[in-house]
Amino acid sequence: MVIDVNAVKQAKLGDKDSFAKVYEQVAGDLYRVALYSLGNTHDAQDAVSETFIEAYKGIKNLRDENSFQPWIMRILSIRCKRKVGQYITKRNEMDIDDFLDLSEEGDSVEGRSTEKIALLQALNSLSAQERQIVALVVIQGYTVRETAEILGAPQGTVSSKLHRTLKKLRAKLE
Repeated sequence: MVIDVNAVKQAKLGDKDSFAKVYEQVAGDLYRVALYSLGNTHDAQDAVSETFIEAYKGIKNLRDENSFQPWIMRILSIRCKRKVGQYITKRNEMDIDDFLDLSEEGDSVEGRSTEKIALLQALNSLSAQERQIVALVVIQGYTVRETAEILGAPQGTVSSKLHRTLKKLRAKLE
């Protein structure tokens, strides 16, 4: 995700067009993280919308324009944690086609379906926090340090949870 720092500066000054530009730059990435973390398209859309409302209201308080990316991801992380808390006892099904396309030319329909089912089952076996860490590091490409900053957790904790989670996914997919 490449953020136009000048647009962030202008958005901090109240320029709505600049905020819209920044929105366009990060909306897709935020949605993918929210979808992967929550496993539900409707809740992911809600979390991203709430994140942007909060970001729009609070952008004037952002100290460093270069920190926009971890700042907005942290807002999203808090929103996702709240959503998970709302339905912790209720498991939602993830629509994996919304963020991962396993189809490739030459693959059989049966092969794609089998891969999707196996991947879905492996992902559903993860806790909400494990899914969030994998979404940020593996799907979005954040470093462990950046992920720790976004989640407000120690870097060592995030690193060890990522290692254990990836090991768990590999074992389930073999």
